[in-house]
Amino acid sequence: MKALFDTVSYNSSKLVTKTYSTSFSLATKMLYKSIRSDIYNIYGFVRFADEIVDSFHDYDKESLFNRFSEDLEFALKNKISLNPILNSFQHTYHKYRLDKNLVDAFMKSMRLDLHKTDYLTEEEYKAYIYGSADVVGLMCLKVFVKGDKTKYEELKETAMSLGSAFQKVNFLRDLKADFEGLDRTYFPNTDLNNLNESSKQAIIDDIEKDFEKGLSGIKKLPIEAKFGVFMAYRYYSQLLKKLKKTPALKIKDSRIRVSNPKKIELLMRSYVKYQLNLI
Repeated sequence: MKALFDTVSYNSSKLVTKTYSTSFSLATKMLYKSIRSDIYNIYGFVRFADEIVDSFHDYDKESLFNRFSEDLEFALKNKISLNPILNSFQHTYHKYRLDKNLVDAFMKSMRLDLHKTDYLTEEEYKAYIYGSADVVGLMCLKVFVKGDKTKYEELKETAMSLGSAFQKVNFLRDLKADFEGLDRTYFPNTDLNNLNESSKQAIIDDIEKDFEKGLSGIKKLPIEAKFGVFMAYRYYSQLLKKLKKTPALKIKDSRIRVSNPKKIELLMRSYVKYQLNLI
């Protein structure tokens, strides 16, 4: 039965989320059950594409990515895939009538990671951020507003800002892995060999502007999504605070984390704020 295979597919996307990201998984659990599975489905898709370009160093990554891209197109066209992650994603894609341009933009940014190692201009940087993060925020937003076009347009810009903020925090946190392991630098006009406090602060100022705009959108989200997205915002804000306090040279030589006990504390504090309508 197709329904049974679909259930296996949804469970696979949920497992991918729980295995690859405890923080995102925790935030997703705070969403209403009615939309939770679709966010797992989106995450599973973007995570697998990202894993191909970031992790499979002993394999022909370009061939793997091409195959994944072909399988994605087949899944979206035929509403089925033997790849359970793509099968679950195509379900969400059709259920909410996601914009194909968003999917294409994401895949374009992921393909850049196969060969491109630096972003020398603001235009290149912003284009990459849009494809790798903003569009993911927009796909999730379509789920959060349950396809409501008016609400989607109202919150579109803030969702993109929040996606940008999350991605830029990841870039700052992962400087060492990206620079030394993957030979990549995302921040334009920044010499990572000589990262100083001034350069670090400029990056943080940019992220904080995105967070401020993103929070204004969180406040307007439907109740089914508000607390879960706020929880993700709180986690990344805490991560940014730690990065802000960390000397620039140490950021380049280590990976800053938020401990699991701290994540639980953030959850409890965020829930209190949510219940008191202080978001």
